[in-house]
Amino acid sequence: MSGGVHHLSWQAGTVIDIETVRADTPACADQVFLDSAGSSLPPRQVVDTVVGHLRREAEVGGYRAATERAEDLAALPLALARVVGGEAGTIALTDSATRAWAQFVSAVPLERGDRVLITGVEYASNAIMLLQRVRAAGISVEVVPSDAAGRVDLEALDAMIDDRVRLVSLVHVPSTSGIVNPVREVVDLAHRHGALVVLDACQSVGQIDVDVQALGVDALSATGRKWLRAPRGTGFLYVRPGLASTLEPAVVDLHGGTWTGADAYELAADATRFQLWEGDVAGRLGLGVAAELLLRLGPAEVERAVAARGHTLRSLLGAVPGVNVHDHGDPLCGIVTFTVDGIDPAQVKGRLEADGVTVTVGGRHSTLLDLTARGLTGIVRASPHYFVTDAQLEQAAAAVAHLR
Repeated sequence: MSGGVHHLSWQAGTVIDIETVRADTPACADQVFLDSAGSSLPPRQVVDTVVGHLRREAEVGGYRAATERAEDLAALPLALARVVGGEAGTIALTDSATRAWAQFVSAVPLERGDRVLITGVEYASNAIMLLQRVRAAGISVEVVPSDAAGRVDLEALDAMIDDRVRLVSLVHVPSTSGIVNPVREVVDLAHRHGALVVLDACQSVGQIDVDVQALGVDALSATGRKWLRAPRGTGFLYVRPGLASTLEPAVVDLHGGTWTGADAYELAADATRFQLWEGDVAGRLGLGVAAELLLRLGPAEVERAVAARGHTLRSLLGAVPGVNVHDHGDPLCGIVTFTVDGIDPAQVKGRLEADGVTVTVGGRHSTLLDLTARGLTGIVRASPHYFVTDAQLEQAAAAVAHLR
């Protein structure tokens, strides 16, 4: 993308050069940043793109500035499609993963007696929207149990699913656990009964090599601010080819449709029917640069690097007396969750922040079913990206040990 790609220094398909990526992320030098699962540190290329466009808007106005970047904006959906292994026409731009998820789910026709299945690690925002549909349409929302590791129990899903199930909402990676759910197996069971599968990938895109064609999902929602290292207020929706034209979202405007007569309109034939006209142009340009950076590094290489850092931190914390690491099983991703005996998670976060270590806290308000089932009121979440060094992980573990 012009305005971003010409000065990229990262090499495609090679082992990540830690010195280069850290030089492009100046803020990681004076802190141990372990919150990419919340909102990651954007690289300088993304920051320069966003700030540069805002300055241009101040010079010539938003419309003219956007027109000047029309080619880059048009290339963005294709870049995002490449990130998740999709095709042209399968991406709609949104302002968040939540908006993307809602746009798709609002379009799925549900009638009284229909069933929707969620898992034990469902996000609060998704659950609330589905419970609204329960009241309005008389559908039922049912929870598929988790197995001992916290992943969706495939045997339980097989026993629960029938031809009345219209939708399965699957969280790829929870916010309060390092597990990775088995997507393809869920998709195969759901499709056997004619149900659609929407994958919430807000915690996986950017840290895991996601391939929608291999996974077979019908839709995927993702955000820019987390592992993609893009600006806040950006996200996207993937809808598999051929499906979009059969669905009508609850909210459509002149981007997703055309007003053809006084009492008539036509919707776009592809996923763009889910996209609204207004958006943060500067943020979207930054999202495009972030997507290109990921593609140049290689999503598979990023996955290996992030998983390795998660494994290292999990091992370091597990060796600290009084620290309980809550992620178990295989595979595990870059999200590491833990508690410290006798210290509230919010206090752990604050004291670590004073020591230059940035983590966050996950509470029941965001993943009610999961934490309640595990008997936890909250956890400390650490999420190291590829720009975090082993020495910094050791520093973070030492800071946690110092709390005791």
